[in-house]
Amino acid sequence: MAREPVTIGGVTVAPGTRATIDLSLGQLYNHNPISMPVHVVHGRRAGPQVFVCAAVHGDELNGVEIMRRLLATPALRQLRGTLLAVPMVNVLGVLHHSRYLPDRRDLNRCFPGSETGSLAARLAHLFMREIVSGCTHGIDLHTGAQHRANYPQIRAALDEPETLQLARAFAAQVLLNSDLRDGSLRAAAGAEGVRMLVYEAGEALRFDERCIRTGVAGVLGVLRELGMLRGRTGRTRRREPFIARSSYWVRSPGSGIVRMLRGLGDVVSRNDVLARISDPFGEVEVDVQAAADGVIIGRSNLPLAHEGDALVHIARFPRGESGDGYAFDDAPDDDSAWLPEEPPIV
Repeated sequence: MAREPVTIGGVTVAPGTRATIDLSLGQLYNHNPISMPVHVVHGRRAGPQVFVCAAVHGDELNGVEIMRRLLATPALRQLRGTLLAVPMVNVLGVLHHSRYLPDRRDLNRCFPGSETGSLAARLAHLFMREIVSGCTHGIDLHTGAQHRANYPQIRAALDEPETLQLARAFAAQVLLNSDLRDGSLRAAAGAEGVRMLVYEAGEALRFDERCIRTGVAGVLGVLRELGMLRGRTGRTRRREPFIARSSYWVRSPGSGIVRMLRGLGDVVSRNDVLARISDPFGEVEVDVQAAADGVIIGRSNLPLAHEGDALVHIARFPRGESGDGYAFDDAPDDDSAWLPEEPPIV
């Protein structure tokens, strides 16, 4: 039985072909049209329909490069099912190097949106209608905010067995069980029955080579787990991920100059000194300490802090478990032989 074509934004893509489609977002106030680009890979054989998206926050750019490398992967020629790749969801935010839309709304708090609502609500509605509806699974690529970096991690509803299986297939070293946030893409897609993973890695407005490589390997790992691609080739090394049920931010106990002493991926124990804060003259100095055992999954890169600022994000170890035996690095878990050939970004 012949496979049916797929239609996105009124454009029909035949089985065994791929196409780039521009979803119209209307016009700028200078009369120029603006659109959200979507690349569709529609396999000859049946399989899941998966979307991968980036730049829901317009200044989070690692996912844009992950998408470019993903679409250059020769393995996609044998894809089963359908892949919808959306490298820049918040196009206006990307153009302005901004996390937000021009109306200062956070798109990731505006899903599922409304056809007649705000600019953010209309964009969210378009994405849900054209991309999410009809998909079985989704991967949303993020980074930390400006001046904050995230250790490569998957955030998902890990109590769902299928979602946990896909999170493991992504092969990030940290999996964080994350509650749904009202208005988020993950919450809206979940309400439509779409299994979602959120990949967090790196810092806004910056490329990070290892975070990008981990992301490309992770997306391909999920597609293989879903049976959309053939099994891995070459040798692979599998690591058991650290699964965290909760996390917490360590906040600045005072205002001053920050000297960070621990980095992303470091295993820390309760009362370990993470950073020191001093006044500009070095006359007063305060230690910033961990409140519980865990691994650092996020941190501020800004060497200035006001009292109460979030400095270090720590994923907790389960009660009674220590960090003994854990060693974290953010290199891709799998042999790079099946990743696209790319000169590293330096």
